[in-house]
Amino acid sequence: MTTNSTHTYQQIARAIEHLTAHFREQPSLSELAEKVNMSEFHFQRLFTEWAGVSPKKFSQYLTLEHAKTRLRKGDPLADVAYDSGLSGTGRLHDLFVTIEGVTPGQFKQAGSGLDLLYGVFDSPFGEYVLGAINGKIALLHFLNDENDPESILASAWPEASLHHDPTVVQFLADQIFPTTDGMTTEAIPQKSDKPLSVLVRGSAFQLKVWEALLKIPEGKLASYDQIAEAIGQPTASRAVGTAIGSNPVGYLIPCHRVIKKTGLFGGYRWGTKRKQAMLGWEAARLDS
Repeated sequence: MTTNSTHTYQQIARAIEHLTAHFREQPSLSELAEKVNMSEFHFQRLFTEWAGVSPKKFSQYLTLEHAKTRLRKGDPLADVAYDSGLSGTGRLHDLFVTIEGVTPGQFKQAGSGLDLLYGVFDSPFGEYVLGAINGKIALLHFLNDENDPESILASAWPEASLHHDPTVVQFLADQIFPTTDGMTTEAIPQKSDKPLSVLVRGSAFQLKVWEALLKIPEGKLASYDQIAEAIGQPTASRAVGTAIGSNPVGYLIPCHRVIKKTGLFGGYRWGTKRKQAMLGWEAARLDS
């Protein structure tokens, strides 16, 4: 990964946008390189460094048929068993992430009396703001140019006291998107003595949905209907979609792995391009 992961992601995202719009035409390397104002050699090297596979191979992960195939292969979420000995790129997030919901009283207080420490960090998918309360992740929100981190944090925890303290929050960021000498490497939580703890404000229904998302392994997909089945409310797929759209902790609670049952990628709170980048990136890493 380059020393400026956000800039790299922005360049790659433009190529992904073009690939997604024109995958049936199988855009050439020269066409893609031209879209991001690079030489073919530099673009091929940068893209392969980011995704782990060539642009041509990556484009296969963005086709409708590939998404349908992945979706069809998905096991029932309730039947998925996890092996705690998994390591490397096959590591599953739910082994390292636990969701903790606030009490009804805390929900009503909206963070009153709590200190919310935060910082803005780099990742393979652009900059994100990370907020923590008492050492627990309270928010992970990917940023666009127009985003104001404090407004985002205040919206999620309106009564909490905000403190910009990236040095304190850095230890959490390093477990989500580890860095080496300032360079972002893999987007996999590092194994530690205990899982990363996520503290969220949500209804009982939302918590059930977000917990179900943790059961979707990296490289697999689920539909909204499958999530509704997994939480025991098969007719609630629309409400499931709303709950997924309000997920406050991006990537760690992997709402990007939920697509429409037709195989279409569907929307994403942090942008469709970012969702496509995440899915293609995870599929490439898993297959390679």
